[in-house]
Amino acid sequence: MILLDGKALSKKIREGIKRKVVELKQSGIIPGLAVILIGDNPASQLYVNMKTKACEDVGIYSINHRMPAEISEDELISVIKMLNDNPMVHGILVQLPLPKHIDEERVIESIDYKKDIDGFHPYNVGRLVRGYPLYYSCTPYGIMKLFEEYNIELEGKDAVIVGAGNITGKPMASMLLNANATVQMCHIYTKDLKDKTINADIVISAVGKPNLITEDMVKEGSIVVDVGISRVGDKVVGDVDFENVSKKSSYITPVPGGVGPMTIAMLLSNTIKAVEVNKGL
Repeated sequence: MILLDGKALSKKIREGIKRKVVELKQSGIIPGLAVILIGDNPASQLYVNMKTKACEDVGIYSINHRMPAEISEDELISVIKMLNDNPMVHGILVQLPLPKHIDEERVIESIDYKKDIDGFHPYNVGRLVRGYPLYYSCTPYGIMKLFEEYNIELEGKDAVIVGAGNITGKPMASMLLNANATVQMCHIYTKDLKDKTINADIVISAVGKPNLITEDMVKEGSIVVDVGISRVGDKVVGDVDFENVSKKSSYITPVPGGVGPMTIAMLLSNTIKAVEVNKGL
């Protein structure tokens, strides 16, 4: 079993981004990222703080807009439009989830697609599905980088994705399809999940349910990627029963230290890409 070490790879990627930021600054360009946080959700606050620190570490200019949960949809969109027009801001990230009274899709569509570093705008989703992406969604992008780093060949592989969300599952499926893997998507309504995962070369779980993927659900030599994150007591765990599944897998990601650090690294990478897109470099 080989551990897919996202912590180590993300460090290497961030060092490369740091060098690129120095080059951009020498040419008079300061990469800028605006992060919008609505309300006081502890998990969202933690994520935003991690993203802000990561920007500081590599030299990216970061603006945080923290707004009350009661903010109206129109007020939020007016802030986004202001950031769309700000030439110092190259990337815009709206931390999800949003309060229930705000239409998430309308908010995402209000972001200039050239500054949509999450890759959630319909324009960017469409380009990804077509195989000509402008931006890759950060979490699946990080997983693809892990596959690349460990020389894992995807062409012809049978991949099962558990969790059909817009943040990980759906863009992950498109990326794997674009890499010529055969993809099966599973979700809350899937019958007999084990029947789908047991024959898969690659299992990717992004649900947030501890021990969802157990040893009897994967075949010998499978590649297992755990995107899920939950807290059990004082421990952070994933969807996969790591201790037992790792005995059968050829490659597996840990939680923490696997996909999480890669998501942050690819956010920074997309911010640099946004500089190039917005400046026509």
